[in-house]
Amino acid sequence: MRTNLNSELATKPHYPILDGLRGVAAIIVVTFHLAEPFSTSNLDKFVNHGYLAVDFFFLLSGFVMGYAYEDRWHKMTVGSFFKRRIVRLQPMVVLGMTLGAIGFYFTDSTLWPLIHTIPIWKVLLVLLIGYTILPVPLSLDIRGWQEMHPLNSVGWSLFFEYIANILYAIWIRKFSKTALSILVGIAAIALVHWRSQTATLVEDGR
Repeated sequence: MRTNLNSELATKPHYPILDGLRGVAAIIVVTFHLAEPFSTSNLDKFVNHGYLAVDFFFLLSGFVMGYAYEDRWHKMTVGSFFKRRIVRLQPMVVLGMTLGAIGFYFTDSTLWPLIHTIPIWKVLLVLLIGYTILPVPLSLDIRGWQEMHPLNSVGWSLFFEYIANILYAIWIRKFSKTALSILVGIAAIALVHWRSQTATLVEDGR
Protein backbone atom coordinates (compact mmCIF):
# COMPACT_ATOMS: atom_id res chain seq x y z
CA MET A 1 0.00 0.00 0.00
CA ARG A 2 2.85 2.38 0.85
CA THR A 3 4.44 1.96 -2.59
CA ASN A 4 1.15 2.62 -4.36
CA LEU A 5 0.47 5.67 -2.19
CA ASN A 6 3.93 7.12 -2.83
CA SER A 7 3.60 6.61 -6.58
CA GLU A 8 0.15 8.22 -6.66
CA LEU A 9 1.33 11.24 -4.68
CA ALA A 10 4.36 11.58 -6.95
CA THR A 11 2.21 11.67 -10.12
CA LYS A 12 0.02 14.58 -9.03
CA PRO A 13 0.77 17.82 -10.96
CA HIS A 14 3.44 20.02 -9.40
CA TYR A 15 3.02 23.80 -9.21
CA PRO A 16 6.39 25.58 -9.43
CA ILE A 17 4.72 28.89 -8.54
CA LEU A 18 4.16 27.55 -5.03
CA ASP A 19 7.89 26.88 -4.67
CA GLY A 20 8.57 30.44 -5.75
CA LEU A 21 6.08 31.86 -3.28
CA ARG A 22 7.55 29.70 -0.53
CA GLY A 23 11.05 30.97 -1.35
CA VAL A 24 10.00 34.62 -1.29
CA ALA A 25 8.20 34.13 2.02
CA ALA A 26 11.26 32.38 3.49
CA ILE A 27 13.51 35.30 2.52
CA ILE A 28 11.06 37.75 4.07
CA VAL A 29 10.91 35.80 7.34
CA VAL A 30 14.70 35.41 7.62
CA THR A 31 15.26 39.10 6.85
CA PHE A 32 12.66 40.11 9.41
CA HIS A 33 14.20 37.96 12.16
CA LEU A 34 17.72 39.18 11.42
CA ALA A 35 16.71 42.84 11.45
CA GLU A 36 14.19 42.85 14.30
CA PRO A 37 16.64 42.58 17.27
CA PHE A 38 18.66 45.54 15.99
CA SER A 39 15.81 47.85 15.01
CA THR A 40 14.76 50.76 17.21
CA SER A 41 11.29 51.22 15.69
CA ASN A 42 9.10 50.05 12.83
CA LEU A 43 10.71 52.69 10.62
CA ASP A 44 14.18 51.10 10.48
CA LYS A 45 13.17 47.48 9.97
CA PHE A 46 14.13 46.06 6.59
CA VAL A 47 10.86 44.17 6.32
CA ASN A 48 8.20 45.65 8.56
CA HIS A 49 5.47 43.14 9.49
CA GLY A 50 7.54 40.38 7.91
CA TYR A 51 6.04 37.96 10.39
CA LEU A 52 2.92 37.92 8.21
CA ALA A 53 4.88 35.69 5.83
CA VAL A 54 4.62 32.99 8.50
CA ASP A 55 0.84 33.23 8.27
CA PHE A 56 1.23 32.74 4.53
CA PHE A 57 3.32 29.61 5.18
CA PHE A 58 0.49 28.15 7.24
CA LEU A 59 -2.02 28.92 4.48
CA LEU A 60 0.25 27.35 1.89
CA SER A 61 0.78 24.27 4.07
CA GLY A 62 -2.96 23.86 4.45
CA PHE A 63 -3.47 24.00 0.70
CA VAL A 64 -0.66 21.54 0.01
CA MET A 65 -1.95 19.14 2.66
CA GLY A 66 -5.44 19.12 1.23
CA TYR A 67 -4.17 18.86 -2.35
CA ALA A 68 -1.81 15.99 -1.60
CA TYR A 69 -3.91 13.86 0.72
CA GLU A 70 -7.62 14.69 0.41
CA ASP A 71 -8.39 12.04 -2.21
CA ARG A 72 -6.05 9.41 -0.72
CA TRP A 73 -7.77 8.63 2.55
CA HIS A 74 -9.55 5.58 1.16
CA LYS A 75 -6.10 4.01 0.71
CA MET A 76 -4.30 5.50 3.70
CA THR A 77 -4.65 5.14 7.46
CA VAL A 78 -4.22 7.88 10.05
CA GLY A 79 -1.11 6.06 11.29
CA SER A 80 0.53 6.04 7.85
CA PHE A 81 -0.32 9.72 7.44
CA PHE A 82 1.39 10.57 10.73
CA LYS A 83 4.46 8.54 9.74
CA ARG A 84 4.78 10.51 6.52
CA ARG A 85 4.44 13.84 8.34
CA ILE A 86 7.00 12.88 11.00
CA VAL A 87 9.49 11.91 8.30
CA ARG A 88 8.87 15.29 6.64
CA LEU A 89 8.90 17.57 9.70
CA GLN A 90 11.00 15.97 12.42
CA PRO A 91 14.42 16.23 10.71
CA MET A 92 13.98 20.02 10.61
CA VAL A 93 13.05 20.02 14.29
CA VAL A 94 16.18 18.07 15.23
CA LEU A 95 18.45 20.12 12.95
CA GLY A 96 17.14 23.46 14.22
CA MET A 97 17.48 22.52 17.89
CA THR A 98 20.95 21.05 17.38
CA LEU A 99 22.26 24.14 15.59
CA GLY A 100 20.71 26.31 18.29
CA ALA A 101 22.49 24.35 21.01
CA ILE A 102 25.83 24.50 19.19
CA GLY A 103 25.64 28.27 18.80
CA PHE A 104 23.94 29.01 22.12
CA TYR A 105 26.89 30.37 24.11
CA PHE A 106 28.22 32.29 21.08
CA THR A 107 25.10 34.47 21.12
CA ASP A 108 25.69 35.80 24.63
CA SER A 109 24.77 39.51 24.51
CA THR A 110 22.51 42.13 26.02
CA LEU A 111 19.73 40.84 23.78
CA TRP A 112 19.74 37.53 25.65
CA PRO A 113 20.85 38.41 29.17
CA LEU A 114 20.67 34.96 30.74
CA ILE A 115 22.95 33.01 28.42
CA HIS A 116 26.22 33.44 30.35
CA THR A 117 24.53 32.23 33.56
CA ILE A 118 23.13 28.97 32.13
CA PRO A 119 24.93 25.68 32.98
CA ILE A 120 25.47 23.23 30.16
CA TRP A 121 23.24 20.58 31.75
CA LYS A 122 20.27 22.92 31.42
CA VAL A 123 21.06 23.56 27.75
CA LEU A 124 21.21 19.81 27.16
CA LEU A 125 17.89 19.32 28.95
CA VAL A 126 16.25 22.03 26.83
CA LEU A 127 17.78 20.37 23.76
CA LEU A 128 16.26 16.98 24.61
CA ILE A 129 12.84 18.54 25.20
CA GLY A 130 13.26 20.53 21.99
CA TYR A 131 13.75 17.33 20.00
CA THR A 132 10.16 16.42 20.94
CA ILE A 133 8.98 19.89 19.72
CA LEU A 134 7.07 20.27 23.00
CA PRO A 135 7.28 23.76 24.56
CA VAL A 136 9.60 24.12 27.54
CA PRO A 137 8.28 25.45 30.87
CA LEU A 138 9.21 28.97 31.99
CA SER A 139 11.56 27.42 34.56
CA LEU A 140 13.74 26.43 31.58
CA ASP A 141 13.82 29.88 30.02
CA ILE A 142 17.51 30.02 29.10
CA ARG A 143 17.57 33.20 27.01
CA GLY A 144 15.33 35.52 29.01
CA TRP A 145 12.66 35.97 26.35
CA GLN A 146 10.10 33.49 27.69
CA GLU A 147 10.15 31.47 24.47
CA MET A 148 8.49 28.14 23.73
CA HIS A 149 11.72 26.86 22.17
CA PRO A 150 14.74 28.85 23.39
CA LEU A 151 17.24 26.97 21.22
CA ASN A 152 15.23 27.60 18.07
CA SER A 153 12.77 30.41 18.63
CA VAL A 154 10.95 29.76 15.36
CA GLY A 155 10.29 26.17 16.43
CA TRP A 156 6.83 27.31 17.50
CA SER A 157 5.77 27.24 13.85
CA LEU A 158 6.63 23.55 13.51
CA PHE A 159 4.87 22.87 16.82
CA PHE A 160 1.66 24.34 15.46
CA GLU A 161 2.26 22.59 12.14
CA TYR A 162 2.10 19.32 14.05
CA ILE A 163 -1.07 20.44 15.83
CA ALA A 164 -2.68 21.34 12.50
CA ASN A 165 -1.66 17.97 11.01
CA ILE A 166 -3.20 16.08 13.94
CA LEU A 167 -6.46 18.06 13.80
CA TYR A 168 -6.66 17.61 10.04
CA ALA A 169 -6.13 13.83 10.19
CA ILE A 170 -8.55 13.00 12.99
CA TRP A 171 -11.19 15.71 12.63
CA ILE A 172 -11.07 18.55 10.10
CA ARG A 173 -10.75 16.38 6.98
CA LYS A 174 -14.26 15.08 7.71
CA PHE A 175 -15.81 18.55 7.67
CA SER A 176 -18.34 19.55 5.06
CA LYS A 177 -17.68 22.63 2.93
CA THR A 178 -20.06 24.60 5.11
CA ALA A 179 -18.28 23.58 8.30
CA LEU A 180 -14.92 24.39 6.72
CA SER A 181 -16.18 27.82 5.67
CA ILE A 182 -17.33 28.55 9.21
CA LEU A 183 -14.00 27.36 10.64
CA VAL A 184 -12.04 29.52 8.19
CA GLY A 185 -14.16 32.55 9.04
CA ILE A 186 -13.66 32.10 12.78
CA ALA A 187 -9.93 31.52 12.28
CA ALA A 188 -9.63 34.66 10.14
CA ILE A 189 -11.36 36.81 12.77
CA ALA A 190 -9.18 35.35 15.53
CA LEU A 191 -6.03 35.92 13.47
CA VAL A 192 -6.84 39.56 12.73
CA HIS A 193 -7.65 40.20 16.40
CA TRP A 194 -4.49 38.48 17.64
CA ARG A 195 -2.26 40.25 15.12
CA SER A 196 -3.73 43.64 16.01
CA GLN A 197 -3.18 42.99 19.71
CA THR A 198 0.40 41.88 19.05
CA ALA A 199 1.13 44.96 16.93
CA THR A 200 -0.25 47.21 19.67
CA LEU A 201 1.97 45.60 22.32
CA VAL A 202 5.05 45.93 20.11
CA GLU A 203 4.39 49.58 19.35
CA ASP A 204 3.85 50.30 23.05
CA GLY A 205 7.18 48.66 23.83
CA ARG A 206 5.67 46.07 26.17
